[in-house]
Parts: sequence; structure tokens; C-alpha cells
Amino acid sequence: MIGPTIRQSSLFFVPLASQISLLKDDLLEPMDSLLDHPELVDLVRQRLATRRPRSARTGRPSIAPDRLLRCLVLKHLKGYSFRELERELRANLVYRRFTRFDADPTPDFTTLCRTFALMGPSLTEQVHRRVVGVAQEKRVAAGRKLRSDTTAVESNVHYPTDSTLLADGVRVLTRSLKRIVEECKPGAVAVVNHARSVKLRLLEISRAAKSLTDANRERLTESYRKLVGLTRGVVQQATEVVEDLQAGRLPVVGSIVRVLLNDIQLRHFLPLLRRVIAQTEERIFRGNCHVVGKVLSLFEAHTQTIRKGKVHKPTEFGRLVRIDEVESGIVSQYEVLEGNAADTNAWIPALEQHEGHFGRVPEMATADRGYYSAQNERDAKARGVKRVALPARGRLSKARAKLQKERWFQRALRWRAGIEATISTLKHPFSMARATYKGEYGFKRYVGWCVITKNLVSIARALVQRKANVEQVH
Repeated sequence: MIGPTIRQSSLFFVPLASQISLLKDDLLEPMDSLLDHPELVDLVRQRLATRRPRSARTGRPSIAPDRLLRCLVLKHLKGYSFRELERELRANLVYRRFTRFDADPTPDFTTLCRTFALMGPSLTEQVHRRVVGVAQEKRVAAGRKLRSDTTAVESNVHYPTDSTLLADGVRVLTRSLKRIVEECKPGAVAVVNHARSVKLRLLEISRAAKSLTDANRERLTESYRKLVGLTRGVVQQATEVVEDLQAGRLPVVGSIVRVLLNDIQLRHFLPLLRRVIAQTEERIFRGNCHVVGKVLSLFEAHTQTIRKGKVHKPTEFGRLVRIDEVESGIVSQYEVLEGNAADTNAWIPALEQHEGHFGRVPEMATADRGYYSAQNERDAKARGVKRVALPARGRLSKARAKLQKERWFQRALRWRAGIEATISTLKHPFSMARATYKGEYGFKRYVGWCVITKNLVSIARALVQRKANVEQVH
């Protein structure tokens, strides 16, 4: 059952509440009224109602929609983990007041984690559109100007090497096999723990990779051959166990639910580990370093290789994200892209989605030189964009150089540079540098809530500044 948004305060809490109201947070106070918007709360309520067929009417009360929305914003605003969020909600009176828990008991971190997972990418996009709509209604963002850029957001993985991926696969398959065997008749399957052997192979590979002499290359190849052999043996045993379970040949005497859960894990990881074995053999034994569709993580399989030309970090592992920004620092649109696509492909989608949000194209649109192409300029002007500021690459003709030196073009480029600060703000204060939610589903959800929280802060600050200006005039 969905928790109520109208709650009666405890009689004993009323005297304390009057004192708590005197505790102010300069960042949370302006956002408080924005989060009371009924359409935002209704979006969360509708999603909670789809958790089970009769979730809206029966069952134990869940977290109320307004509390859930505020907890989501607080988590991304402060960059807390779920455990840290639980601790802060218990201990901090300001956060209790902001999230509307007051004197009521706060949920534990597991409840917060599972409930947050219900807020999928589709709901996140709806909430984001509604927040951008609030910015329009309050005349914070009119959509007359647009700047766009792409950035790499890392997924929560370790640096992917073939040896560590093989070791991860052996560890995960062995763990699932042991859990299945514990529920079966004693002696049905003999599972050997290869952890020590795998660790020794990893040490050998690490030492041999430090030097590129012929002797070390032979040692590296031989260590990889042993590691691949160990992995193949574990994969073969896991495959046989899965087949025996499907055929009913494995006698289960314990919990069938636990067996089925670990069987699902085996079915998920086996194809990925086979691909890791194939890419390792291609690179180590055949010298082919350009395998199509490389697996970069067994746990975040959607992870892709991103190269943005950074000197300090030439290769990043995650996803490419497009960020579109309008006036007052409002991020009007975000999109998680596939692969390491060229920025030129992101220009027209940015204009189309801007027109969908604001009902018209921007009067001025700008981006960095990675977005430039003559076709992109023509398409933008054909759509009705009056001023298109895309700096060209390479040697410029006299006409092009004259155009890019015009005052409006230079002012547009100076305004465009502000999106770099926006991306930095998203990555550091709002923790978008590395997405910590699991899977592609969680990655998109994490990026979306970072953007939503940033927009709420930008709207609140713009309203505070406007109020201060009005008071100063009077």
C-alpha cells in the first residue's frame, strides 16, 4: 500500500518541531517548495502503484511518494551512499524535516535501495521533463539559447584486463556452483576452489607484463594459457550442472528457490565468460587486439570504451552522455549514447528534443568544434535557428574566418564555454563522474537523477537571486 502524503504529527513532537523549523539550510530551503509540486509527487505515486497488481490499496504501507522523492534528491545532492543516507536521515534533524519524516521511523538502507530501483529510466525522464516544465513556468528557462556537449560517465568497474576478467568469472561461477551443491545430495557434484591457482597466475601475469622482453612474453603467454585452461574447466562444469538441473538429473534436497536463483546467475555469466575466453585467445595467442564487442566487465556488461582525447585519461570505461543546456544552467535534455559516436551525430537530436520540450527551436544554438559540419549548419538554419555558432575545424577560408570573428559568434562561443562548468558540476558536486547503480537500467537512472537534482538547485538559486534583486530595488 502506498504511504499517505498527509500525516498527523505526534503530540510530543510539536514543541520540538517549532524549534527544528528555526534550523535552516541555505540549499535545501529554496528547493523545499519546488518538491511540493503535485505533478512530481503524482509521478512517483503512479510508479509505486505498479509495483504489484494491488499495491495502491493493500499490503503494508511503503515509503510515501513525497518522502521518496525528497530522499532521492537528498542522496544525489549530497553524494551519499544508501548506508550514509540511512545514517544521516536518522541523525540529522534538518534532513528529517526536509524529507518529511519528522518523528516517524526512517527506513533502512536496503528498503531505500529497493524502492529507489523502482524509479526506472522512463519515470526518471518524465520527472526530468516535469522539472524543466517547472523552470519554464517560473520563467527561469525560456529556451531561447541552447548549448550542447558530450561527456564520458564511468560505470562502476575496475580497470578491465583479460586476466582479471577471467579471475572474476572463475570466482563468480565457483561461488554459484558451491551454493547449488549445498542444496543437493552430498557427493552429487564435486566443486574445486581454484582461487589460489588463479591468484598465482595473476601474479605471474603481472610480473611478466612489466617488461616486453622475449622471455617475459613467453612467460606471459604460458601463464595466460594456464589461466584460460582453469577457466575453461570451471565453465565446462557449470555448463554440465545447468544441463543436469534442466533435465532433472541433479538430486535437490534443500531449497529449490536458492538453486534456481544460482542457476539463473550461471546462465547469465556463462555466455559472458565464454566471450572473455575468446577475446583473450584472440589477443594473447593470435595477436589480434581489435576484437569486436569486447566484454569490459562481467557485472556491468553495458560498459563501453570511450576515447575523448584526454591526455591524463586517454581511455575511459563507461558510456557517452549528451548534455543540452539552456539559460540559468538548466539541463533541458540528457541522453545516454551508444558506443563512442562522433559528436556530429548528436547535433540534430539535440535540436529536435529542444523543440519537443519548448515548442520551438532556439534562437541561438552553439556547441564545440566536434559538432561542426556544413550539413549540421544547414539543417539548423533550415529548422529556423537564427544564429548557429559551430566553430569549423582545420584551415579556415577568408569568409569563414570573417564569420567566426563577428561579435555575435564570439559571444556565443564564450557562452558555450559555460557548459564545461556545468559538466564539471554534474560530475563532482553531484557525483555523476561514476554511476554506482547496477546495470544499464541503473546507469541511465543514476545519470537522470543527477541531472534532475542539479536542475532543482539551479531553479532554486535563480528564484532566490530574483527575490534578492526585487528586494534590493524596493
